[in-house]
Amino acid sequence: MDAFIVDAVRTPRARAKPGKGALSALHPQELLAQTLQQLPLRTGVDVTDVDDVVIGSVAQINEQGANIARNAVLAAGWPISVPGFSLNRFCGSGLQALAVAAMGVASGAQRLVVAGGVEQMSRLGLGADGGGTDGGNTHLRRRFFQVPQGISADLIATREGFSRQDLDAFGLRSQQLAVQAQAEGRFSRGLFPVKHPDTGEVLLATDDHPRRDTTLEKLAALPASFTQLGAQPAGPNGETLDELALSAYPRTPAVHHLHTAGTSSGIADGAAALLVASGDYVRAHGLKARARVRAVTTVGSDPILMLTAPAPAAIKALKAAGMGVRDVDLWEINEAFAAVVLQTARTLELDLERVNVNGGAIALGHPLGATGSVLVGTALDELERRGKTVAVVVLCTSGGQAVAAVLERV
Repeated sequence: MDAFIVDAVRTPRARAKPGKGALSALHPQELLAQTLQQLPLRTGVDVTDVDDVVIGSVAQINEQGANIARNAVLAAGWPISVPGFSLNRFCGSGLQALAVAAMGVASGAQRLVVAGGVEQMSRLGLGADGGGTDGGNTHLRRRFFQVPQGISADLIATREGFSRQDLDAFGLRSQQLAVQAQAEGRFSRGLFPVKHPDTGEVLLATDDHPRRDTTLEKLAALPASFTQLGAQPAGPNGETLDELALSAYPRTPAVHHLHTAGTSSGIADGAAALLVASGDYVRAHGLKARARVRAVTTVGSDPILMLTAPAPAAIKALKAAGMGVRDVDLWEINEAFAAVVLQTARTLELDLERVNVNGGAIALGHPLGATGSVLVGTALDELERRGKTVAVVVLCTSGGQAVAAVLERV
């Protein structure tokens, strides 16, 4: 059986400034609840038919703990019969939620599932759950010392021979494409204005993360973000984080720290939701599906380089769909760091004219658990706008993993 995406909605992505960001005063359950409420408004579906709500969220503690999926269902005013559960595959969580929903529907076990994600990084920032990358397991560290992602990104750039200028040029591209996409209303279909739940005041109606005044000169003036981090002692014998990373790659003499705030994903607040249905449900209720989920796959890769799994994940997904790289019209590769996209594009021999054509997380922000679902909506909107057929969405994650989806426009 097939799994179809009926619709995709999302909040604007807001700069995650504690106490000052446009969405920072809103409880994450309420942010997700407003997102869920948009689906029946736009599609007319009876939410009592929803078999499950699957939500990706990375920092599942405090306000985002206690199974935020179920609590957001209740906060949305949906029937108490609608269940929900939360999952965490780090930055790929929002796309992993789609994978779970699509598997449930395609297996015939379910007919209608909501998949999505949420992250309020102004309230629960990077590493808020306290687990780090390895949960503090010293025995595991003897086998794989998982350094922070920024160091992994710089190590990838070093090994690939990307220059600071290469990364800055990509960062500028992301900003320029995002600003153009906003000006042309390319995000308007899926976006809705987030409101204060008590007053009805609009808190944010558009993504506020892009920096319209970005230039190559300004990017070149930014300091490297991870130089001091790489020099911190962290190993059992006083080895620095750079030295620990390089111990797995003895032929690489040094880590060149090249990424900056202008070539790394922005920290953001946001939520997104996808309505996934079986073909029988779509036909029985007169719905118009937007896309078929052709394949969703995950892979693991080196946990030290950590961010190189998108290419093999995409290849695996395309193989499962009976397709190849040349069959893909558009690519959404999460811009965790500039080197991630450039390395993936080089490995797959992609034309960058088909990659992240409306910018990415460098310009628009990366609300960790939500981004995978956000990118699905972005891909669908752009396929429709261009009259194209196939898109691949892929995200790297901590621990050396990636999740990829092949979407075919209906």
